[in-house]
Amino acid sequence: MKISYRIGNIEDIKEITELSVLLHCGDYSDKPEYDELFNSNKEDLLNDKMAFFLAFDDKKAVGFSHVYIRHEYVNGTESSPVGYLEGIYVYPDYRRQGIAQSLVTMCEEWSKSKGCREFASDCLLENKDSLAFHLKIGFKETERIILFAKKL
Repeated sequence: MKISYRIGNIEDIKEITELSVLLHCGDYSDKPEYDELFNSNKEDLLNDKMAFFLAFDDKKAVGFSHVYIRHEYVNGTESSPVGYLEGIYVYPDYRRQGIAQSLVTMCEEWSKSKGCREFASDCLLENKDSLAFHLKIGFKETERIILFAKKL
């Protein structure tokens, strides 16, 4: 198996959205969610502050990453702009082979080319796998927060 990588483009919208659905929903059963992610990903592909990177096994997309250049304050950082890992997903059968780390490295390099000196990400407090992954590839935990809301 030889994995190839490249930046995503508008012709990759279907593959990017299918991987996005798996990341955010777990499966394809939620059609409204697919449509919403399709439209959001299409906008992001046309935004020069965002990029997607894809990993392929032959012609099959097996993973993706999504990066955004943020100009607002990003918790735990000291500069602006900051490259921000918005999402990453690799099919379970392809995990633990360095694919996700390669996808993140591509996001970091792209962010550097856009003038960023820092790169950030987040995960939910209960997502131990994501925390372990982030720490393994060189991120340092900077803070933990609990968010609140109430109806008015």
